[in-house]
Amino acid sequence: MGQGVHMQELPGIGKRYDIDLGHRDRRVSVVVRRDGTRDLYVFTSKSADPVVIELIEEQARKASAVLGGTFFEA
Repeated sequence: MGQGVHMQELPGIGKRYDIDLGHRDRRVSVVVRRDGTRDLYVFTSKSADPVVIELIEEQARKASAVLGGTFFEA
């Protein structure tokens, strides 16, 4: 994986990608399930529990386009 992104197989579920944000107490994890659903986990120092957002494939693609800077509105 690229620098700062770590992948782990989750048997029977899919794959988890942990993204290093450069802070010890802040992290984003994405679980890509076998059925195409994505779970976005946002960890912050303010809470031990992450904020979890479930995205279907189309929603994940839209968010990816915006984050990656490839979404442009005319």
